[in-house]
Amino acid sequence: MFSELMPLIERRAITITVAALNQGHIRVNVVPAGLAEDSKVNEKIGYSNKDKIAQIPESAIHALTTPLSLTGAPDEIDAHLAEQLKAFVDSHLALQQAVDRARGEIAEAVKAVEERDKNRSRARTATASKTDEKKPYKGEDAAPAGGSLSLFDPTVAAASD
Repeated sequence: MFSELMPLIERRAITITVAALNQGHIRVNVVPAGLAEDSKVNEKIGYSNKDKIAQIPESAIHALTTPLSLTGAPDEIDAHLAEQLKAFVDSHLALQQAVDRARGEIAEAVKAVEERDKNRSRARTATASKTDEKKPYKGEDAAPAGGSLSLFDPTVAAASD
């Protein structure tokens, strides 16, 4: 029994309960414990990237703690427990691998989006700098564009005195 559970136990603690029921039946429950990292899996996305990066569904995260529950006569449980535990652990490990892979892909996507946004910001700054360089100097001595002077321009009033 424990050799079948070992791959799951290495990743997270489990609770096993056994209860007697009516008519000589028993119920065996194997409950994987939740981990702190399970609830933090989508935090890397952050508020600013929620519309750009898909989150891991809460149902997938919750499935990591879904219990196995077997009910039957003790001899039936003895006969099938090992194969049921093996199937449970295999499906749980496959789900855990999928969540871990998605966590990695989310981290890469967040990094790519942040890098893209940083490059866009740099490009805007560079474009604004180039535009500023091309603008002519507009100090007090510069003539207005179009070549005509304003009636209220102080340089015109000083020149006509």
